[in-house]
Amino acid sequence: MTVDRILPTDEAHDLLDLATELADRELAPKAAGFEERAEFPREVLRTLGRAGLLGLPYPEEHGGAAQPYEVYLQVLEILASRWLAVAEAVSVHTLSCYPVAQFGTDEQRKLLPDMIGGELLGAYCLSEPQGGSDAAALTTKAVRDGDAYVVSGTKAWITHARVADFYNIFCRTGGPGPKGISCLLADRATPGIHPQAAERTMGLHSSPVAQIAFDDARVPVDRLIGGEGTGFTIAMSALDSGRLGIAACAVGLAQAALDYAVGYAKERQQFGRAIIDFQGLGFSLADAATQISAARALTLAAARLRDAGRPYSIEAAKAKLFATDMAMRVTTDAVQVLGGAGYVTDHPVERYMREAKVLQIVEGTNQIQRLVISRALAKGH
Repeated sequence: MTVDRILPTDEAHDLLDLATELADRELAPKAAGFEERAEFPREVLRTLGRAGLLGLPYPEEHGGAAQPYEVYLQVLEILASRWLAVAEAVSVHTLSCYPVAQFGTDEQRKLLPDMIGGELLGAYCLSEPQGGSDAAALTTKAVRDGDAYVVSGTKAWITHARVADFYNIFCRTGGPGPKGISCLLADRATPGIHPQAAERTMGLHSSPVAQIAFDDARVPVDRLIGGEGTGFTIAMSALDSGRLGIAACAVGLAQAALDYAVGYAKERQQFGRAIIDFQGLGFSLADAATQISAARALTLAAARLRDAGRPYSIEAAKAKLFATDMAMRVTTDAVQVLGGAGYVTDHPVERYMREAKVLQIVEGTNQIQRLVISRALAKGH
């Protein structure tokens, strides 16, 4: 179905047309096969990078397109509607470029053109086996030794762990708590960095997620981003943007599920008529369409606050919470619309349902989003 969008410029319309063309040609025909083989589509990411779609929100002087975040998120939504794993890869990679782009030195920013252009793929190493939601309690250590930091510890649930070219490593350079955390930028080839076997996930099989072990990996001092003790601030700032990316992915996935369910319901005949004509089913689809529109509006409203330079952290939490819970409901209902056919791999809705679940977990679980929002309410915000 066509989504009626209000975009800020003619250039934004052209970008969405380009994203749609690439998604239809490069993503949609390949998604099922890559997911079945659990194969990461590295060349697809390069294609998107060369088309300028990996650097949309970043400045032109660094190789980006200087687009408003609301435009970037709608591109992400289009990609997610064809293949969630690729859209999530774009979101994670964009998140991985953020520390250097926002807090890096002029020398570090010389890496941005290759990062933003897709020649270098990034990973964001924050979570740990014993520390997920409590990021301030991370234990991965970085000890200064001459002209390098020696990093030891283990990161967990790292998207692109086995295929990334660079890692943002959030590690402890000081005492306990958030003020003791710093951010290092490490190359994949750094000795002592050991990606582990890929996790066997419920969905997103073509997106490699794994632990990374750091065994006295030496990262040059000039790869410290933002100064010692600023890592937690960098991480949380990046996650605000990342949550909007995941919300947009959820909207795109839900839209794909609705479109497929509507198409099926218009063709499937029971009792002499199309099943979409039965109110019980038609009303379910109407609720899904309404929830998708609401999630899209909430996500773009938060993005416009970000674009205006206004506080948006709480609105990003609301968008991520609502959009991902919505995607779980809509994809589950899409399976129900198809009945038995929805439970087999002949149709993509069973994959959509499995994929939707992870969106309620990544970039801060939805329980954490509720905590963020409720604390803001308690403070009178």
